[in-house]
Amino acid sequence: MTLTLAEVTRLLDRRYPPRTAESWDRVGLVAGDPAQPVRRVLFAVDPVAAVVDEALDWGADLIVTHHPLLLRGVHAVAATDYKGALLHRLIRGGCALYAAHTNADSATGGVADQLAGLLGLTTTRPLVPAPAQALDKHVVFVPVEQAGALVDALAAAGAGAIGEYR
Repeated sequence: MTLTLAEVTRLLDRRYPPRTAESWDRVGLVAGDPAQPVRRVLFAVDPVAAVVDEALDWGADLIVTHHPLLLRGVHAVAATDYKGALLHRLIRGGCALYAAHTNADSATGGVADQLAGLLGLTTTRPLVPAPAQALDKHVVFVPVEQAGALVDALAAAGAGAIGEYR
């Protein structure tokens, strides 16, 4: 079964959620038709000319890179400049481009975890912890015999003991 670019993108977004990327980062689908079939994927660190050459020569339908091609504001995609020329070649060659950068770095089992594992590190923590999720506290009175069922239902909904919230 051949997946579409939209389906592959959805899988990548699930594994490396874009919402976990740093605010300055540009992740996700850069170029490509979501309806196109994806049979061959090339993975690379940087979207440079040699990678595009290899992908097109190999017949890749998608390049997934760690670093984004378009990190700063884009004012033009002219084929006369380096990045514009790469995009034009990819589009003409029917090859999509997707970037997973800081979202892949911070994902559980992602780049940082893999590198830590290769180095034999067993106790790790983020250099900069992710901001805490906004929480809301509710006080509920329930008959004692129903307390267990309520706790189970609340836990299933994502509630629980977090820091000072118990």
